[in-house]
Amino acid sequence: MNVKGTLIPIGGNEDKGIDENEIYHLEFIEEGILSRVVKESGGVDAMIVIIPTASGIPVKAGQNYLEAFRKLGCTDLHIMDIRDREQSEEPGNIALLKKADCVMFSGGNQSKIIENIGGTTLHSILMERFKNEDFVIAGTSAGAMCMTQQMITGGSSTESFIKGAVKMGPGMSFIPKLIIDSHFIRRGRFGRLAEAVARFPELIGIGLAEDTGLVIKENSFEVIGSGMVIVFDARKAKHNNHKTVENRTPMSLTNLKTSILASGDRFNIKKKKVKVSPNGLSVTDAQSL
Repeated sequence: MNVKGTLIPIGGNEDKGIDENEIYHLEFIEEGILSRVVKESGGVDAMIVIIPTASGIPVKAGQNYLEAFRKLGCTDLHIMDIRDREQSEEPGNIALLKKADCVMFSGGNQSKIIENIGGTTLHSILMERFKNEDFVIAGTSAGAMCMTQQMITGGSSTESFIKGAVKMGPGMSFIPKLIIDSHFIRRGRFGRLAEAVARFPELIGIGLAEDTGLVIKENSFEVIGSGMVIVFDARKAKHNNHKTVENRTPMSLTNLKTSILASGDRFNIKKKKVKVSPNGLSVTDAQSL
């Protein structure tokens, strides 16, 4: 799908989905991730709309992102605090989204974004603008995971590669060819992303470490931030028994191609090729995964 807009999924760097422990930090500024969001949106004069729908503490989450963007010099900032589907049909919210240069989804529970925004007028406008305009959709943690068509909704990291350990559901479908997981290294989510690509081997699995993100344009992405990105490609797996084993039993998958990417590295989603850019060196010739 050829699109004009930009996606910026971020792996998060704070505990998500547990209200009493949900702490929002501003390290994104120091590492330049939010700075890149501002740049891609058109600079400090861009209109940025913050959507804390996923958060268990949406007021606090929204205010912290306001503070973060203000520190970067932005002034045209708005919070769209959507907590039910009816608010996704309100004329004021629709008008605001039509004028925005960027929307920023907070972290929390990605299913809340689908429940309250998916399939609504706001969702339609987001998709239409993303396809046809120079429009930025950014999101951290849950806000990143919701961007795909097949979305990880949950799953135990301790039950490594047990069939059924990962829960899947429909996402916002901005980027249909990927499956995105966040907090990937710190929370040990290798097993659940591996099961996700075993279940959908035609899709590329993306594991985002904390304080790490992607800038996705058309059919390729660039890695940004201080951590790593794990890429799983199961298209040519020689053995994948996901369809044959019973639920709650161990699985096996062989010839799973894996790449570990860092800041500045690029990946062509359509061609499934990576360009690695080590610090201080020029980008190498594209290498097929």
